[in-house]
Amino acid sequence: MAQIQQSDIRNILLRKLSPQDFALLAPHLEPISTQLREDMVTANRPVAECYFPESGITSVVASHDGREIEIGLIGREGMVGAVPVLLGNDRTPHTSFTQMAGESLGIATPALLDAVGRSESLRLLLLRYVQTHVTQVGQTAFAQGALGLESRLARWLLMCHDRVDGDEILLTHEFLSTMLGVQRAGVTLALQNLEGAGRIRSRRKRIQILDRERLHALTNGAYGVPEAEYERLIGKA
Repeated sequence: MAQIQQSDIRNILLRKLSPQDFALLAPHLEPISTQLREDMVTANRPVAECYFPESGITSVVASHDGREIEIGLIGREGMVGAVPVLLGNDRTPHTSFTQMAGESLGIATPALLDAVGRSESLRLLLLRYVQTHVTQVGQTAFAQGALGLESRLARWLLMCHDRVDGDEILLTHEFLSTMLGVQRAGVTLALQNLEGAGRIRSRRKRIQILDRERLHALTNGAYGVPEAEYERLIGKA
């Protein structure tokens, strides 16, 4: 199989690498398709492979007694499995699974760590991504504790919109309720309110973003901090 070329890559982290650093990873990158609700990283198990998403969205979730709540969101700007592996651990208490199906480039964890050990610039860029992800998790905690459901939903929709092509997001009310940690009826009402205000259009299993600026205004500062940190540390998406 022909080696993957950096010019063909959609993952932003891989595109930001120097040609020399990309060359360290390229021989080990394997294209894979990710299916809806597929576990990419399983809680409390060794992270055998890390992933650079090319499309689709991965949710990072915390869980207890069968209840799940989303604490992080990863698309083509990032890397799934990065946080524990790059911080010197082999596992995490959180599960990462596919929220929206897509394509990724997988790399075995030993190959990634070998490349990181051979290049300080590669290690630094990936650790900068870890910083942006930690910032996102912190903002999620802020939103969960300080904002009402409509504001949290607006933030979540904006984050998903950043990670898809076009203005449509494919998901169900049931999935949304799980990710936001609320009852399905509450999500349905919040979506109806956003639609009534002309911010979105909600249809079965899909939401169309109509007015980003008015969604952003609802987030009360909870959206934009991780995004600005990403641009500061890594560059524009």
